[in-house]
Amino acid sequence: MRPLWLCRVCAAAWPCPTARMLLRVEYRQDRVALSVYLAGCLFDATADLIKLNPNPGLTPGELFDRFLAWTAKGSQTGSTP
Repeated sequence: MRPLWLCRVCAAAWPCPTARMLLRVEYRQDRVALSVYLAGCLFDATADLIKLNPNPGLTPGELFDRFLAWTAKGSQTGSTP
């Protein structure tokens, strides 16, 4: 749910664990496409979230972990929002 980037179902930070699971299923044949899609979301979310919370806001590392790091093969970061 933009511009807050919260899940419409559970209100957790998107992509929440359920959204991550569904995205993995949807993009199971094309991990690169998943990363490209989420990179676009990261770009949009960065602009939205900085406008809403300029200080202190999320760090670039926190945003990367939230949107992209969990997609890496063997990544354990997918278990937390």
